Amino acid sequence: MAIKKTEPIFETVPRLFNKTVDQNGSRVALRTKDLGIWHDITWDEYHDKAKKVGCALVSMGFEKGDAACIIGDNAVEWVMADMGIQCVGGVSVGVYATNAWQQVEYVVNHCDAKFLFVENEEQLDKYLMFREKTPLLKKVIVWDTKGLLSFTDPLVMTFDQLIEKGRHADEEHPTLFKDYQAKVRPDDLSVIIYTSGTTGPPKGAMLTHKNVTWMPGAIDDRLKLYKTDTVLSFLPLCHIFERLFSVFIPLRFAYTVNFVERPDTVTQNMMEVSPTFGYGVPRIWEKYYSNIMIKMDDATWFKRFVFKIALKIGQKRADAVMNFKTPGLFYKGLFFIAWFTVFRKLKERLGFENIRVAISGAAPISKEVLRFYQSIGMNLIEVYGQTEGTGATTVSPEDKTKFGTVGKALQETDIKIAEDGEILVRSPGVFKGYYKGEKATTETIIDGWLYTGDVGQIDADGFLKITDRKKDIIVTAGGKNITPQYIENKLKASIYINDSVVIGDRRKFLSCLIMIDEDNVVKFAQDNKIQFSTYKDLTCDEQVIALIDEEVKKVNETLARVENIRKFVILPKRLYEEDGEVTPTMKIKRKFVNEAFKDLIEDMY
Repeated sequence: MAIKKTEPIFETVPRLFNKTVDQNGSRVALRTKDLGIWHDITWDEYHDKAKKVGCALVSMGFEKGDAACIIGDNAVEWVMADMGIQCVGGVSVGVYATNAWQQVEYVVNHCDAKFLFVENEEQLDKYLMFREKTPLLKKVIVWDTKGLLSFTDPLVMTFDQLIEKGRHADEEHPTLFKDYQAKVRPDDLSVIIYTSGTTGPPKGAMLTHKNVTWMPGAIDDRLKLYKTDTVLSFLPLCHIFERLFSVFIPLRFAYTVNFVERPDTVTQNMMEVSPTFGYGVPRIWEKYYSNIMIKMDDATWFKRFVFKIALKIGQKRADAVMNFKTPGLFYKGLFFIAWFTVFRKLKERLGFENIRVAISGAAPISKEVLRFYQSIGMNLIEVYGQTEGTGATTVSPEDKTKFGTVGKALQETDIKIAEDGEILVRSPGVFKGYYKGEKATTETIIDGWLYTGDVGQIDADGFLKITDRKKDIIVTAGGKNITPQYIENKLKASIYINDSVVIGDRRKFLSCLIMIDEDNVVKFAQDNKIQFSTYKDLTCDEQVIALIDEEVKKVNETLARVENIRKFVILPKRLYEEDGEVTPTMKIKRKFVNEAFKDLIEDMY
């Protein structure tokens, strides 16, 4: 399958940045909240700070092709540093703020970073743990200096000091920034994105200026974005998903990016900003969904009754729309009433009232959850892609989405299905390869095709359906092929189940490890007067086990007999990114979990 258009003209980040600033200089580019007040930063101010960052780095010995790392939560300083690095021909490398110091050391050394930007004292402490092992680092720059006022170190400087140094360098050499921008070519490296590493150490995917500037144009005919749009930046900026919507895509559409105060204020900031375009990983949408459903259980009988009726009307409409059918006038009228009386107020309380379209990406989402959002009148659609393809390969048109699929190929993108079902992709978004990973690169890109590792099908309408990860497919002892992702997504649709791992390779039957949704299960325990003192106590309670058993039975009723979960166990501990059990985008590291809980698995058999 291929969608062809005219040959694209490839840009560079600095050229696209300059063009956007020239056309939108006085418009608001970034917004940040400080001391309870939102502050606007125009495109001109954004450009000025990026320019000073770039000039300062060059004055300290930064050369074209050098790498600089950034670690911290989402902030305007993060993207200013990111843009400054790329505009002078450097390679920007994001590091997850939740990484342990050993992981930070690995990335800094692996990419040969010359500079390191850190958010605060916590992130600086990580650097201090390995400072003797990074001889290439010239400077460490801190942008939030709380708790560091009396700290001095010849290798450490503040972001304000960097900006001042950049101002002096710019005054001494007025054409310095432009000269370095002019050296950047489309095939030069723009960023290295370290994959979250569901198996083994993270690999550094090299994306060029051609890759990252092509993507905004490629999605233009699918996701209509405007200068008047606003988004909320809260996913990790070093992940390609957030980097696209907070850094690269705004370079084309010039919309406003709002930064959350902290990772734990997303819900509050969402209500304050009320963005017009939404995006998130499945866990975000699943959490909102489960919170809505659990709160409805606490509502009065009348509110529960009205919500149930409204949701049924919404589901009828959603089923029609997502199958390319037009709801009749009768249902259109009923849905308007349901929207006006129920869904409108619900969306206002969530901060979703202005969202024109929202996307879910980075991992598969349950069809049931997708259907819920479509039912309440929020156009949530799925996007498919990976870091190695610059984030997106398929997107559904806003006005033509289809249940169970992840949309159609982007323009200039070819997709084909290999004999074994693997999805192969060829486009200007396919990455350059893995940094210092020639063997992994030759295994991933063959004859210009990106081997995604995902298994899927293309239907008669040209929509792509993902069935599973190639390496995760289960072959039972009876020789049956099972796609665990399909079953796991159904389980995750339960408001009491946070995640699951289906087991069964070479086994006589399928079993499952289940991670409970702690908030909702705790509420269940309180409502049923279940006494517990620890998380483990909660997971071992007979009533909680019976609750999850009922949820598993509901899913089994929708599956073929060979796909039924015969046994399950609730994991007696929370899974943490810091322990290497989940990725920063909340995907379970299946191999790690299988090994860590092998005794529990064997007990089920």
